[in-house]
Amino acid sequence: MSARLDGKVAIVTGGGNGLGRASAIRFAEEGAAGVVVADLLEAPARETVGLVEAAGGRAVFHPLDAASRDDNAAMVALALERFGQVDVLLTAAGVSHGAYRSGDADIARKRMMESVDNALTPWVPFLDLTVEELQAVLDVNLIGTMLAVQAVAAHLVEAERQGSLITIASIMAKSNSGPVPYNVSKAGVWMLTKIAARVLAPRGIRVNAIGPGYVSTNMTAAIKETPPEFLVPFMAQIPMGRFGEPVEIANTAVFLASDESSYFTGEILHPDGGFYTE
Repeated sequence: MSARLDGKVAIVTGGGNGLGRASAIRFAEEGAAGVVVADLLEAPARETVGLVEAAGGRAVFHPLDAASRDDNAAMVALALERFGQVDVLLTAAGVSHGAYRSGDADIARKRMMESVDNALTPWVPFLDLTVEELQAVLDVNLIGTMLAVQAVAAHLVEAERQGSLITIASIMAKSNSGPVPYNVSKAGVWMLTKIAARVLAPRGIRVNAIGPGYVSTNMTAAIKETPPEFLVPFMAQIPMGRFGEPVEIANTAVFLASDESSYFTGEILHPDGGFYTE
């Protein structure tokens, strides 16, 4: 077994499924001394804890409302209590829209079909967008990322420790095509990453982003159920012709969490199947 993260302690927000779960498991496989699996949904997060332990690691669940400053502070406190340190943060908690609930296939299908129906009239969802919908997505994706980064960075600065903070942005962070709340939130995550990287670099804290393409998770499952007239041109955007797998994003997270990326900060890596090849 390799040990690229030997002795490091990681916090993973949104660790109950998808990219967060895959990353928590990969961190354990690479020798992490402990993983805090933070998520709003307890049952899947505890499943991840079990999978981390099955991979030979140590893990603990933390209930997390990503937009709560207190929850994020308690998350760091739990890591210190159980494992004595924090070295790595991965912010995988995220939503695609205000009503998003991980694993709720009915809501996902409904939203996807609305996107298909509005394909020829893209101004309709833009003009109908409410402040409440925008805020709901920003609260989790952007505010939640900021609070987690602040909480971990504050500890590292106080403890005079180095660390690697990894945010999950998206290919949509650089795209003007897609749902406004999601794209705007992920563009904000990317800018937040660059600013945090610049101000924290003198303290030995690296901050980088991962901008995944389309990956097979609960969030994207409904895309594959759309009519061929939508799905075929959609898939044509991806030169490799397939969705990514969560472990492929997790492998990127392992690189950024490890000392192999010691001269990386303020960067965004795109495991996206060639989406950005123009």
